[in-house]
Amino acid sequence: MTLDRTLSRFGLASRTRAREAIRAGRLKVNGRVVRDPECWVRPQQDIIQLDGSRLKPARRIYLLFYKPKGVITSHGDPTGRKTVYDYLDELGRWVAPVGRLDKDSSGLLLLTNDTEFADFVASPESRVPKTYLVKLNCLMGEEAIARLRAGMEMKRGDFAKPESVRRVEDRGKYSWLEVVLTQGKNREVRRMIEAVGFKVLKLVRIRIGPLTLENLQVGKWRELKPSEMAALRKCGKTSRF
Repeated sequence: MTLDRTLSRFGLASRTRAREAIRAGRLKVNGRVVRDPECWVRPQQDIIQLDGSRLKPARRIYLLFYKPKGVITSHGDPTGRKTVYDYLDELGRWVAPVGRLDKDSSGLLLLTNDTEFADFVASPESRVPKTYLVKLNCLMGEEAIARLRAGMEMKRGDFAKPESVRRVEDRGKYSWLEVVLTQGKNREVRRMIEAVGFKVLKLVRIRIGPLTLENLQVGKWRELKPSEMAALRKCGKTSRF
């Protein structure tokens, strides 16, 4: 396994941060400083040290976070925008988002230091359903909803086929839809809605598999329970974690 991947697998840093640390000379392998992130190591046999301390796997952390609108999922922002990490200061551990929610969207976001778990949830092959509540800019007719259900080609040639689309309600001059996806293309819900001639005014991810935002306030997070982890495993089509 490469040295940068070892740090990531141990739950200590993202691949990007791991490569930065290695190039800065902070890693030793069997007593020798290694600056090549692609250096091949044997984690169970080699003595690998970070800043003088021998590496050991970090405690696995699985967080459910209610992301507010206007907050980005990147680690740091050169323009000073608020990120999800501004809400995690007390955690004191490295975690990374599982997939993303764009700045203008809110709702359920998972964060973890377990890269295999993150891959399982985010991969289209696992088919873990992600459910979104969507407010449109006007009323949507049944014909447009049928087009969404059937799947459509979006801009840049991507094809989107949701698991399901249903009308939640028409409130005043706006329609509210529930959209369920099992893939995670960039801004997929917004692009699907635009492909049938409408715009999204509000987008909230309300569920990932069996996980919901119940009893969680905006901007707050909690750790997942073992029973929730087991239920999440069962809802996927693969068992890679």
